[in-house]
Amino acid sequence: MAGSPTARRRRLSIELKKLREANDFTCAQVGDALDWSGSKVNRMETGSGRVQPSDVEALCRFYEVGDEVTDFLKTLAKQAKQKGWWQSHGSGVPSWFSSYIGLEQDASTFRQYQNEFIPGLMQTPKYASELHRATNHMGSEDIQRAVRVRMERQERLRSLQAPDAWFVVHESALRTIVGDLSLMREQLEALLETRELPNVTLQVMPFDAGPYPATGPFTMLGFPDPEDPDIVYRDGITDAIYMEGLEEVRAYARAFDDLRAAAASPHRSTQLINTLLKENAR
Repeated sequence: MAGSPTARRRRLSIELKKLREANDFTCAQVGDALDWSGSKVNRMETGSGRVQPSDVEALCRFYEVGDEVTDFLKTLAKQAKQKGWWQSHGSGVPSWFSSYIGLEQDASTFRQYQNEFIPGLMQTPKYASELHRATNHMGSEDIQRAVRVRMERQERLRSLQAPDAWFVVHESALRTIVGDLSLMREQLEALLETRELPNVTLQVMPFDAGPYPATGPFTMLGFPDPEDPDIVYRDGITDAIYMEGLEEVRAYARAFDDLRAAAASPHRSTQLINTLLKENAR
């Protein structure tokens, strides 16, 4: 069973939708039968609202589900109501980003393309702090909370359950000065350190790579349970987009494969980063 409340909520939604579709009902039909609205059933299946264990029990009775499955789904509903560790940081984590962190905590594969800044899972505290100050207009306390969350998220890369992580970072992200040259040298050295982890692969997309198939940063998360489909995540200033349709995920998977093919090899990428370090030392 997935670990974070977010992943449990997602799994519950998936299972409830599968039960309804297996019984060939519409959301409206289920709602009418249980004296609910069809929109309530839809919210339960999309994870856009909390699901009470009593609601799960009512659905399972209606679908004539056995006790074992009913107990499993009720347990998911109870655990989905728990708070993740990152939620204790309050306003340091925007509500629209909280769901992503929960999914990230359970991912077994992680694929990210970045063309603007250093990936969050590879940032130093100083780099992350400067970035939040410049882009999010946060107060000092919220910046500190946000940086702590980012550093805790990075521990996943070093854990026993670390995901297979692959990063493609455009050279422009490495050359954009955040803070000052001293901070950037520290950040580039941290990149080289992180890439030494056995589960991490880092490639740099050099300026001379030519056209490449991406229109902006994106992240793909894969999960250990085959019942949990992969997710593509893209964020903005005030919200985020989650895509899990089969064709959408396939399109981004192809794009990421093309990005990996166009980028410098991991060895050559290390050489590029070392060259930048020498330039920043002048």
